[in-house]
Amino acid sequence: MADQRHPKRWWILAVICISVLTAVLDNTVLNVAIPSMSSELGATTTQLQWILNAYSLVQAGLLVAAGGLGDRYGRKRALAGGLALFGAGSLGAALSGTAAQLIASRAAMGVGAAFLMASSLAVLVRVFDDAERPKAFGAWAATAALGIAIGPLVGGFLLTNFWWGSVFLVNVPIALLGAIAVLVLVPETRDPEGERPDLLGGLLSIVATVGLLYAVTAIPEYGWASAQVLLSALVGAVAAVGFVVWSRKAAYPMLDVSLFRDPRFSGAVAGGVLAALGMGGALFLLTQHLQLVLGYSALEAGLRVAPMAVSVFVCSSMVSPKVVAGLGAPRTAATGLAVSGVGLAVLAWVAADGIGYGGMLLALVLIGAGLGIAIPVTANALMSAIPPERAGTGSGVNSALQELGTGLGVAVLGAILMGRFGSLVPSSVSAAADRSLPAALDAAHRQDAGVLAKVQHAFTSGMSLSLLVASVALLVGGVLAGVLIGRQRKPAAAPGAAEVPGTATLGGPAQDAPASAV
Repeated sequence: MADQRHPKRWWILAVICISVLTAVLDNTVLNVAIPSMSSELGATTTQLQWILNAYSLVQAGLLVAAGGLGDRYGRKRALAGGLALFGAGSLGAALSGTAAQLIASRAAMGVGAAFLMASSLAVLVRVFDDAERPKAFGAWAATAALGIAIGPLVGGFLLTNFWWGSVFLVNVPIALLGAIAVLVLVPETRDPEGERPDLLGGLLSIVATVGLLYAVTAIPEYGWASAQVLLSALVGAVAAVGFVVWSRKAAYPMLDVSLFRDPRFSGAVAGGVLAALGMGGALFLLTQHLQLVLGYSALEAGLRVAPMAVSVFVCSSMVSPKVVAGLGAPRTAATGLAVSGVGLAVLAWVAADGIGYGGMLLALVLIGAGLGIAIPVTANALMSAIPPERAGTGSGVNSALQELGTGLGVAVLGAILMGRFGSLVPSSVSAAADRSLPAALDAAHRQDAGVLAKVQHAFTSGMSLSLLVASVALLVGGVLAGVLIGRQRKPAAAPGAAEVPGTATLGGPAQDAPASAV
């Protein structure tokens, strides 16, 4: 059947955006609650790390597999089930009496969030037509970016007025109402091809994603050459190679890896990963700078970062579709990433010269505006390159790449910062600096104001260098996206030849069979 505009599509979009906001928010809101949880639960340092990481690692690891299962068994079912599990996990987390219970609940939340995120874009593909889909994707991208940016702000507000479990308990009614709304509003669709799910492909995708993402996130703590990082990266790389080999010969693979030969897909991947790298890395560096160097509280730092979230939200939902209409998708992606790159360069200059918050505000607005313009375009290009019957897998791939890009941003930019920081700090605090910035600041406070100023300058210098590297990465991503997204994939067969199941086509998009027909 031809693409149609679902009569309740805007209500469906609202439900999905609220659900996505809740899931993304949980990735960042917990950072400010760690001190309270540590004292209440008596958690060790290792347990605190797993409380933070269990959610993101489980979610990222399951995204591609969850998308494939949603394609096979129904995206409405996957979305409603993901919301229900996310809500149940949130309730368990709020009521946890031990660190082990909290870790287990966070992992359950990660499973639910994986199905939620992997199904969200897939549902939007089916209820919006080509003309309105960029607007829907813009709202989705704006909501995801908003959740990342305002996490510390929301967490600070809740912890100021309630106990630490409130950061989880607030999810429960949203997830419950969201699941009910999905069951009432969202139509069911699924992939008509394939008799059974690609279990081996799903397992390999989980191992590959978790292994590589854990290696990336462990770099700041353990170092590039540590056993934890190298072993995890090796396991992830071997699983990734195995996934590619298996997917090339499987009759109905979870992901058709030949999609990477499609310039639109590759350009969207490059642009999306580098956009996430820039935003994730910038937030990681900036929140530390605001709190540890400038002395703001978590709530105050969140308020000062909020303009970037507002800029992303406005430009994703309102500006990006208009720019696409005027410039076309390739130039819009290139322009957006270039604007963000310029914003990162301005932020590096402002930090290095000690200019006040006015300069930082300009940089944050530029970064947010560029990302808000570019991210909907890259998401739409990626989803357009994947046949609609595999939309869930495409949504999972898109979300997994964002997780990987954010992890790379924190790891790579953090490593650059620490390298520069370690070379500039006074020798009297160098041993403490090898551990962390807070340790170096504590050591400097015990000496004199001159040493403290040098430590703060060393961090600012390292942050500026890292932001310049991120700026270059976004400019390169803009060039790649601008060149590749506008190209078409060469047909794999002559006109009239049979199509290969699971491959993208150049004609009109393939359609799902209704759930009732499967």
